Amino acid sequence: MKRYCIFCLLLLVLVACGKKTATNVVRLSGEIKGLGDDTLYLVGMDRLFDRVDTLVVRADKFDDTLSVDTLVAVRLLFGNGAEHPLYMDRGEHISVRGSADSLSLLEVSGNLANEEQTAFQRGLDSLDYPSSIALRREAQRFIEEHPASLVSVYLLDKYFVQIPNPDRNRIVRLAEPLTGDLKDRPYLNDLLTILEEDDDIREGRTLPFFQTTDADGKRVVRTQFKDQCLLVHLWASWDEASRIVNDSLRALYKRQKKNKSFAMLGISLDLDRDMWLEAVRQDTLDWDQACDLEGWEADVVKKLGVRSLPYNVLVSPQGRILGFNLMPYEVEKEIKKEKDNK
Repeated sequence: MKRYCIFCLLLLVLVACGKKTATNVVRLSGEIKGLGDDTLYLVGMDRLFDRVDTLVVRADKFDDTLSVDTLVAVRLLFGNGAEHPLYMDRGEHISVRGSADSLSLLEVSGNLANEEQTAFQRGLDSLDYPSSIALRREAQRFIEEHPASLVSVYLLDKYFVQIPNPDRNRIVRLAEPLTGDLKDRPYLNDLLTILEEDDDIREGRTLPFFQTTDADGKRVVRTQFKDQCLLVHLWASWDEASRIVNDSLRALYKRQKKNKSFAMLGISLDLDRDMWLEAVRQDTLDWDQACDLEGWEADVVKKLGVRSLPYNVLVSPQGRILGFNLMPYEVEKEIKKEKDNK
């Protein structure tokens, strides 16, 4: 009898442990017609999910479980660079349905946040070719009407922070009515911190320190380009505009290749190493190239407050910022000016 009781006790403990483990996962399944066989990436938007997970798609379908401790916001990234936000909490089953031809209109269910996001996207689709102003107006309306929704933080990020020359006062006004639960989340705190740091990233200031990694896994930092003006160019294989700009940069590099006082560093926001290296080969990018395979979570993105691609910044040999998003002829004008001022 004693041995039987011990066995029962052990069984209860194991069952209890199993239940505890099960509640710390979320199931993510779905079908996206036309996607075929692919690998998708789940990238956390803050420190509550500070990792990149893969999602394997076979014959348009996927089904996997992920460990989570609380409600998190993640970006579902596709191979062509498209993204869709997902909101997941432990114990939930998140379902995704849609078509590869309309990735912005995926039907996501499983909790209120996903249903709110889906409804918001459907509302945008009903507009006839909305302008950026109209999109921000719709986002602002949602934020004001949903002060307790995690979707509001995502929309604040997408439509007000991740744009050129963000209106900091407007962002603060929209963030102020959000509930305390949202204000305590790292996601919102990080957004407001980025805005504060942007004040230090402008012409004449010193470029913030950042590091990245080359194809051989070696660390790359700006100070390696000693006594040179350095053009840092951020791009991605999946971004069409980046690939177009690569053509003009190739011509710039050819003209300046023998100029020992000038260097170029390409940094890709790719998540797939093979796609990155293939794009480098196809576009004949013979200058220094690097990629952390962390996408928008890369160190350089955070340090420079990058919000869109392609993006470049030119710095002096001393690390002073000479300009942002310059055309090739503007780059050559600046490096000549630096040379003449020596």
